[in-house]
Amino acid sequence: MSFEKLGLSENSLNAVRRKGFEKPTDIQKEVIPRLLRGDNDIIGQSQTGTGKTAAFALPLIELIDEEIKEVQAIVITPTRELAIQVADEIRSLRGKRRINVLPVYGGQPIGPQIRNLRRGVHIVVGTPGRVIDHIERGTLSLDGVSYFILDEADRMLDMGFIEDIERILRHTSEEKRVLMFSATIPREILRLARRYLKDYEVIRIQDRSLAPELVEQIYFEVRPNKRFSLLCSILDEKDFYGIVFCQTKRETRELASKLKTKGYSVEALNGDIPQKGRERILERFRKGKIRVLVATDVAARGIDVKDLTHVINYSIPQNPEAYVHRIGRTGREGKRGKAITFVAPWESPKLRDIERVARVKIKEMAYPTEYGRRKRDIPMVS
Repeated sequence: MSFEKLGLSENSLNAVRRKGFEKPTDIQKEVIPRLLRGDNDIIGQSQTGTGKTAAFALPLIELIDEEIKEVQAIVITPTRELAIQVADEIRSLRGKRRINVLPVYGGQPIGPQIRNLRRGVHIVVGTPGRVIDHIERGTLSLDGVSYFILDEADRMLDMGFIEDIERILRHTSEEKRVLMFSATIPREILRLARRYLKDYEVIRIQDRSLAPELVEQIYFEVRPNKRFSLLCSILDEKDFYGIVFCQTKRETRELASKLKTKGYSVEALNGDIPQKGRERILERFRKGKIRVLVATDVAARGIDVKDLTHVINYSIPQNPEAYVHRIGRTGREGKRGKAITFVAPWESPKLRDIERVARVKIKEMAYPTEYGRRKRDIPMVS
């Protein structure tokens, strides 16, 4: 199927061509026609990196009335980085339409956001806390919102934002359409849907594994005191470009510091770093000036960097949803990637749970047969 058959205008088709999109992804094939022509609410389940943003952005651009200078659509994202990214993607797809898109998020002065809102904004993309802040200040009215988009709903749940989402929803009209997008659909998301969505349909793109098909998934059973040496051997692979996930902010700082002393091109990314500093680090990472990013789940949420070769779970994810989102940073846009998880001997039950819920098979890799170039420096994993 081509984009021409989805019901998009010539303006949107030209924007798609400029972006270099050749044919729609599965989620785009399902969502675009439904949002353009239907009236049902939608829950869309699709892997990370499958074009979910364009799936709702392209129809929104068609449906927004640019002559009405009020907020007609709002997109809620779990993190600042994702809010910026989604806003940029919508702008890149609007073509010649004069649609104003504004990201609103914490960590930056609220004054410029208020001034932009007063000038007239059609689409707001924001994090829950800052959206609520604007609502309570009276600087953001959702009375005219016709489209409410919840992006990465399962991460909203993990990060404790569901009450905030419900609070925002109560400020919107009953006549709006609601779309939720998520890599996984936990029971809590369905409960939220039953409470706030009208006639909705669930679109599930993946039938089997929730993980990206082009990601090779392996794990090492390794004791914590041996993880660093094993990590260094993996980072020494030719053209390594990836993210190393840790559980805590402190661990990201300590690990990045140790890697820097070894000469690796690395930076830590965590919630303690001011927003401008995080944006600078991400920009350097996107340009390849940093080859290794050591991050927490929250800080790395919404990172969309092309051509990442690896994701390394230095700390095993807390749940299967976090695993799916982490490894979705690689294996995107037809490129292959590798996801490597370090598992302590006592963490095997957690690994089995990830495999069962995410419907994946993670292959055990024996060290040092696969990563043996530095084996004189690395003790045998035990």
